[in-house]
Amino acid sequence: MQKRMLGNSGLEVSALGLGCMGLSYGYGPATDKADAIKLIRSAFDQGVTFFDTAEAYAQGENETLLGEALAPFRDQVVIATKFGFEGGDVQRGVNSKPDNIRAVTDAALKRLRTDRIDLLYQHRVDPGVPIEDVAGAVKELIAQGKVKHFGMSEAGVQSIRRAHAVQPVAALQSEYSLWWREPEAEIVPLLEELGIGFVPFSPLGKGFLTGAITGGTSFDKTDFRNIVPRFSAENRDANQALVDVLKQIAAGLNATPAQVALAWLLAQKPWIAPIPGTTKLHRLTENVGAAALELSAGNLREIEAALASITVQGDRYPAHLQARVDR
Repeated sequence: MQKRMLGNSGLEVSALGLGCMGLSYGYGPATDKADAIKLIRSAFDQGVTFFDTAEAYAQGENETLLGEALAPFRDQVVIATKFGFEGGDVQRGVNSKPDNIRAVTDAALKRLRTDRIDLLYQHRVDPGVPIEDVAGAVKELIAQGKVKHFGMSEAGVQSIRRAHAVQPVAALQSEYSLWWREPEAEIVPLLEELGIGFVPFSPLGKGFLTGAITGGTSFDKTDFRNIVPRFSAENRDANQALVDVLKQIAAGLNATPAQVALAWLLAQKPWIAPIPGTTKLHRLTENVGAAALELSAGNLREIEAALASITVQGDRYPAHLQARVDR
């Protein structure tokens, strides 16, 4: 798989990474440990060198899983994790106090079985802690060798600028896909200006852009998509038009809708590295195949033209979670 540089940071990653959250958290029961380790190692075998986790994914369990899976080839991969929720529990709210950042980092190092975190993100901006203090705390961890690079997630323009002035931000991780293009307005130009890489999460629209989800699909009772407005049965039916366009274009390229959606992201900027997640080996291989799919200028124009008449229905988060997104 091709490699990409995350902005001006010097951090090189595979063009596509692996988002590991769903193996432990968010989309129903956790994947069997042996199966999860097999999937992570299969990703590495297929060229993926960029793996994403967080303290908040099952309160550290996902980090522990990833640490065990990657131990045999730790020095050949880039591990990204995140701090920023009280006790690693999203329900308890944010906490980016410097003391907590230090404590969470030390705990993550043990769970990940490593002596350094390649990319440490603030999971969500904490309005109660000046972003300069957050960046300063990570700067100290970098000086100590515990962390290599600083990242932010779902951060707004001013927070990114202020943090970057204290400690260069290597990457921003935020949602970006064919059905969530808000970052194109202000975020993408800012990242280009400052030389910051972009790591889109949910690049397949939490699974919707694969074409496998319809208005009749039912989710596990613990699947957070049950509370996402965009995933109401009515909105799924309305948004099917977007998937239909992807299917039509994919058919002409001998590809799948998911591959077209990922290839579209890769075509936007050379410093974008999406992190699709999956619990299925066949989906992993399908996603990895997107890195070899090159969309022509004509393909990209076709996608833009087709999408111009489609308005995606439904908010991407319920109101209480949307309130945590920095603007």
